[in-house]
Amino acid sequence: MSLIARIASLSNRDRITTIGMTLTGIWLFLVVLFWVLGPSDAATGAGGVSRLVSTMGTVLPVALVWLGVSLARQLAELRAEADDLRAHLAHLRGEAPEPRPLPAERPRTEARAAMPAPPPARAQPKAPPVEPREAPLAGAGPGVDAGTLIRALNFPDGPDDLEAIEALRHALQDPANSRVLRAAQDVVTLMAGRDVYMDDLPPDPARPDVWRRFADGARGSAVAALGGIHSPEALEVAARMLQEDEIFRDTAHHFLRHFDGLAARLVPQLDDLQIAVLADSRSARAFMLLGRVSGVFG
Repeated sequence: MSLIARIASLSNRDRITTIGMTLTGIWLFLVVLFWVLGPSDAATGAGGVSRLVSTMGTVLPVALVWLGVSLARQLAELRAEADDLRAHLAHLRGEAPEPRPLPAERPRTEARAAMPAPPPARAQPKAPPVEPREAPLAGAGPGVDAGTLIRALNFPDGPDDLEAIEALRHALQDPANSRVLRAAQDVVTLMAGRDVYMDDLPPDPARPDVWRRFADGARGSAVAALGGIHSPEALEVAARMLQEDEIFRDTAHHFLRHFDGLAARLVPQLDDLQIAVLADSRSARAFMLLGRVSGVFG
């Protein structure tokens, strides 16, 4: 998160904390006022159970207030980070950032706002260069060749990776590519927030013919080799996020659906080397991880 986004997040969290302290103070004042003005235990003949109920009635509202404060602070931080990430991607694309709804306000069937690639500190070793084909991909937008799209699917290693930045900018001009890339960036960034980095998850390579069978529509055990991510920690974190995080679950299913469509139109036009480079990209690694957890590969 940038310094500006962090300052905005801290400012929101301070306001939320102030609100929580105010509500707590008001509640405790009302409790003290009730104890001072209300009848005493001796006058009412209240026993231990009554005192226990009174104590719980005093403590529980305070606990609920601070639970709400904690959740609101986390949401404020996520919103600030999302705004910062959207602005960063807009800068990479050379466009002014557009006002977009927050993730919690967007329909589940729509792609969430695009986010940039994982931090450059964990840069992935560069794959062998792919020679671009002269003919553009069918249905992939004018002038988007296979090499450019594969480089875009791996995302830039940092601001100095001008080749990947240009490939990403070019690929994003096509709506079909843009949906896949934005969804891939979303899931890669969200998992990086849980310390699961695609650069740390080299997959067991599947043969090119397995990818071609998948592109032709084969599923289950016929393409089980595509589930080449075997890190127990990464699989456990991804499974827990799919189970507990509704936003991530919707984003992951959106990504799996669009990457499936991308593979169907892209893989048949690639040679074996290009398929190998595609399979080693950050987007493909995220697909292997989430596809295995979701049961796509049987």
